[in-house]
Amino acid sequence: QVQLVESGGGLVQPGESLRLSCAASGTILPIYFMTWYRQAPGKEREMVAQTSRRATNYARSVKGRFTISRDYDRETADLLMTDLKPDDTAIYYCNYWASWGRGTQVTVSS
Repeated sequence: QVQLVESGGGLVQPGESLRLSCAASGTILPIYFMTWYRQAPGKEREMVAQTSRRATNYARSVKGRFTISRDYDRETADLLMTDLKPDDTAIYYCNYWASWGRGTQVTVSS
């Protein structure tokens, strides 16, 4: 069973940046995606960014502003979020296969 722990959320103003981190314990295979999802109040959970040895994908709404990176030795996946907007406010979750972290809150507000 893979355990995932997110960190790095917080309250920021529009236009600012934030870095989220996901630390995994257990067997993580590099060919499979580690994925960041988010869920805003009243909305469905959506994929934000994902990466593996084979590919990296982004949601259209964050492409060019968010960057996902992965350390295959430390088994971590970071999400650098820049030019944050109020619409980015959500709980951000790390995912690997059927495993989910508990999430970290990101609030973008002036």
